[in-house]
Amino acid sequence: MKKYIHLEPKLVPHSGGRQARKQFGKMEVPVVERLMNKIMRSGPGARKLGGKVRRGAGACGKKHKAYNIVRNAFDGIEKKTKENPVQVFIRAIQNAAPREETTRITYGGISYYVAVDSAPQRRLDSAIKNIAAGAFAATSSSKKPMKECLADEIVLAANNDVKSFAVARKEELERIAKGAR
Repeated sequence: MKKYIHLEPKLVPHSGGRQARKQFGKMEVPVVERLMNKIMRSGPGARKLGGKVRRGAGACGKKHKAYNIVRNAFDGIEKKTKENPVQVFIRAIQNAAPREETTRITYGGISYYVAVDSAPQRRLDSAIKNIAAGAFAATSSSKKPMKECLADEIVLAANNDVKSFAVARKEELERIAKGAR
């Protein structure tokens, strides 16, 4: 995953989608900007997140709002852990990235699930997605603001704590893949 985690320092992490047309263009987008892009999503769709069905466009396209959430969350991480928040975030990604998952194979009208290794870029994408989804789930079940929930989720995932949504989701995916072997 080291090749896919891009840590180039920027004044404002906003690439404007310049890498979208290139194959593997996501590799050049800084990982902090990718977190901001995941925060700007509009909910999980028909899936349940934290026990509730959520759909709303509260922060879609509002990059400045996502930037402030991430910046304030990183300030909170620095106060809690006394470490570099980007380093804590990278450790959280490493702990929340699933190594194995399942894929559905249909053969002769019969479909079954087979365990496969996750590609490094997919591991990174799913880890960031689960960290953002865990922060969304935590903010809707409590009165804490999004920046505090995101900071808590990143710190829990960095410590490999099962209370973290992202780490629990990783454990669940790997357990399902182990059963499909």
